[in-house]
Amino acid sequence: QVQLVESGGGLVQAGGSLTLSCAASGRTASSSTMAWLRQAPGKEREFVAAISRSGGIRRYADFVKGRFTISRDNAGNTVYLQMNSLKPEDTAVYYCAVARYGSTWYALEYEYWGQGTQVTVSS
Repeated sequence: QVQLVESGGGLVQAGGSLTLSCAASGRTASSSTMAWLRQAPGKEREFVAAISRSGGIRRYADFVKGRFTISRDNAGNTVYLQMNSLKPEDTAVYYCAVARYGSTWYALEYEYWGQGTQVTVSS
């Protein structure tokens, strides 16, 4: 079983920065692709960024390219999301997830989810 615990959310002014962390327990997480997704009020959950198990391949949603950076530690158990130049439209609950083994890189399916951390960007 894998447990994911996100932290680092909060309230920030537009243009500011936050770094989210996702601590994963269990061997599966360290050997899996991991991702960040978000869900704003009244909207569907959407993909933000993903990182391969080695950390060598990353993918971003177009709306965060150049502003957000996903990374993971050497052990692979902690995944980060560095968010810069935040905008009010980035306000959402951010979730960390472990991709299901064998899911396609451009159509990831997720097996485990964290509880989410709230990010609020004020204008």
